[in-house]
Amino acid sequence: MSIIICPGIHELALTESFISGWSSLFTDSSIGKKTLDIIVFPCEGFLALSSLHILQFLRDRLRDKLGSPVVFISFSAGVVGAIMAAWQWQLLGGHVKAFIAIDGWGMPLWGNFPIHRLSHDYFTHWSSALLGGGHNNFYAEPPVDHLSMWRSPQTVQGWWVDPSVDVSQTPVRLSAAEFLHSLVKRYDEK
Repeated sequence: MSIIICPGIHELALTESFISGWSSLFTDSSIGKKTLDIIVFPCEGFLALSSLHILQFLRDRLRDKLGSPVVFISFSAGVVGAIMAAWQWQLLGGHVKAFIAIDGWGMPLWGNFPIHRLSHDYFTHWSSALLGGGHNNFYAEPPVDHLSMWRSPQTVQGWWVDPSVDVSQTPVRLSAAEFLHSLVKRYDEK
């Protein structure tokens, strides 16, 4: 399974920090880094918004793996280009297992693949859910600044919530990195 990382408009060091903070959880689990192919879209500036550039990058990197499953993880402005690239990848015959948007506030998210949102505060979580978001989402509590979600997901505490389940279900407290780890583990096992 390939993990497609689509950063936003920020310094490259933040993406490196995100991958380090999140993927460190894989060393102690049934998923090893060897089973995941983490591919980072090397965007500069506004290319994060370009689904055509993301799609071309995927076609170059995954030439003969069109049927192999992919999970998109995108951040901020990168959510814009990534969701459109996921739709286009699927139209070409690609297999999108899931789409994960981190702080893609204001971006409508729909597709015929599972979609998950992570938000830096409850307001962003609530207001983004109005634009689609699927099941099993996360919001930070206490709230954190926008870039903290990407820079250090292992330090961001919050709640795993599933709006599709009965309201009486108790949310689960964990870090953003643990939430991502659980999602990727689930899709790697399917």
